[in-house]
Amino acid sequence: MVRLPSSVLFACTFNAIRSPMAEALLRHLHGRQIYVDSVGVRDAEIDPFAVAVMDEIGIDIGKHRAKTFEDLEDTSFDLVVSLSPEAQHSAVELTRTMACEVEFWPTLDPTAVEGSREEMLGAYRLVRDQLRKRILERFPLAPGRGG
Repeated sequence: MVRLPSSVLFACTFNAIRSPMAEALLRHLHGRQIYVDSVGVRDAEIDPFAVAVMDEIGIDIGKHRAKTFEDLEDTSFDLVVSLSPEAQHSAVELTRTMACEVEFWPTLDPTAVEGSREEMLGAYRLVRDQLRKRILERFPLAPGRGG
């Protein structure tokens, strides 16, 4: 039996795509069992493509409000998962004096993909599905729980 952390912070560059997706996925899979939050190094609005691909799997992130590391009211997390190199640097700085684990999950920035709307949505779906797979590996569901 894997022992799950009680609190997880996901971090990426803007808190507009990757970290809100990861936050919502972990919350969807584990409910209130794990406290989960997300931040970015810089502030931005939630990305409409991220909202669209999460809606496809029944998870609404449309009301997500992006925040930065400086906006965090509580920094006592068991685990910080950074999804971009820039966020990794900030995560290490944040946790330097804390008993907190930091993991780096390099994750594609889907805004780097150019092409048609469908090609761009494909890149967002790929990020969503890779995050879901990684989250299920790192935070496995209890036997008998769906996923």
